[in-house]
Amino acid sequence: MSSIKVNGEFTILGKPFTAQDTPMPRDFYGISKYEAELGLRVVAEEFGMELVIIRPPLVYGPSVKANFLSMINWLQQGIPLPLGGVRKNRRSLVFLDNLVDMIVTCINHPAAANQTFLVSDDEDLSTSELLRRMALALGRPSRLILVPANVIAFGARLIGRPDISQRLCGSLQVDIRKTKDLLGWVPPVSLDEGFRQTAAHYLKMQS
Repeated sequence: MSSIKVNGEFTILGKPFTAQDTPMPRDFYGISKYEAELGLRVVAEEFGMELVIIRPPLVYGPSVKANFLSMINWLQQGIPLPLGGVRKNRRSLVFLDNLVDMIVTCINHPAAANQTFLVSDDEDLSTSELLRRMALALGRPSRLILVPANVIAFGARLIGRPDISQRLCGSLQVDIRKTKDLLGWVPPVSLDEGFRQTAAHYLKMQS
């Protein structure tokens, strides 16, 4: 299990990462994952082992943590978010059950041996659409303020945190055509159903 960070930190809109791209990890986490891939390839070749590498984007689901949980908290509390204007970026996600199904497919499918795959829910969302649909799953209104993405980027630069703008307004898409074509795999759970299950577990834990 590797990470899409091996490919890089962001994509140009309409040009998603593919499994064939030259790796370009940017941070220590991505570099460590790439070094692990290289090390495992050496071991697999030396001992005649089959190796499958999966690079997922952000994984969400029940008990999700970190930034995704913060987003759910904000939506549940009805906090107005200045992200209604972030409509032109695209982010790929993968629901935990879809990732597990992909792992099982790779274990059982003979064509998976010695391949690298990308995985996602096969539906990319803008930041504003992600917030709107997660709010819908929570049964809450999405209180999104229409602030243009370039204004958010300017504000992030002013405070010396351009990385915040990239996470909120930038794109990170993955192309899973190789995964679908070679393995005949499609995500069994839709993105909206993944959001619904994530929201249901969150609300149960809050009650």
